[in-house]
Order: sequence, then structure tokens, then C-alpha cells
Amino acid sequence: MFNDIGPLELVTLVVLAVLVFGPDKLPKLIQDVTRTIRKIREFSESAKQDIRSELGPEFKDFEFEDLNPKTFIRKQLDNDELGLKEIRNGFDLKKEMAEVTDAVHGRDSDSSSSSSGGSGGRIDMTKKDDDGKDDRPIFDADAT
Repeated sequence: MFNDIGPLELVTLVVLAVLVFGPDKLPKLIQDVTRTIRKIREFSESAKQDIRSELGPEFKDFEFEDLNPKTFIRKQLDNDELGLKEIRNGFDLKKEMAEVTDAVHGRDSDSSSSSSGGSGGRIDMTKKDDDGKDDRPIFDADAT
């Protein structure tokens, strides 16, 4: 409940409680708060038991935490009836990424160095004209 309260904050709360309520009223206040929290927990547990008994025997495994959408979806995705585990296990991300990398770099991942040509299976992707002349304009240093 108080997982995010640090030791310094806890000491500050205790000192503030002593200053506000006084050292003589503080023990009675702590007892009252503890008693109230205990009653709320008992009421909550009895309400859960009443709901479970009213739902019937087919819902005896019902957990109220299943009403949380994250828990519900996680539980449904872990269900073997959908076959998602087989799909997840059949997909090898490293192999797929290696194939994509090989395709981008122009390497053939299935065959070894059996490709014809002197480039070793690489594709030259630079733009070259057939006649060999360059159509780019000459750089003019005075124009810039």
C-alpha cells in the first residue's frame, strides 16, 4: 500500500502527526485507524465471499483480479487453445533479421558463393550511364 514512501518521508509523517495530534492522543488515533482498516478489510472479504456464493459453483475459481483488463488479456493470451505459443515459438526474430540484413546488403543467404559474376553476388546500385559520360553540371565557384 505504501511502497512508494521512503524512510525520510515516513519520518516526516510521524513528526507531523506528533505535532498535529500531540503525543497523548496519537496512540488512540493509531488504534482507531487500525481498527477501521481491519473492519474495511473484513467487509471486503465478506462481500467477495457473498458474490462467489451467489455466482454458483461454476464460478468457484473466479478471482476479482481477473476483472483488471491487463490481467484478463494476459490470461487469455497465455491460453493454449488459441495456438499463440506455437506461433510465438515458431518465429525466430534473429533469423528473420539476418535474412533482411543479407537482402539489404545484397548477399544471398541460401546459397554460398555459387553466384556467377565477379562481384561475388553483390548488386551495384550506383547510377551509371551506358555511354559513361556524367550529366552533372560543372561546379562554378563564383556562383556560390
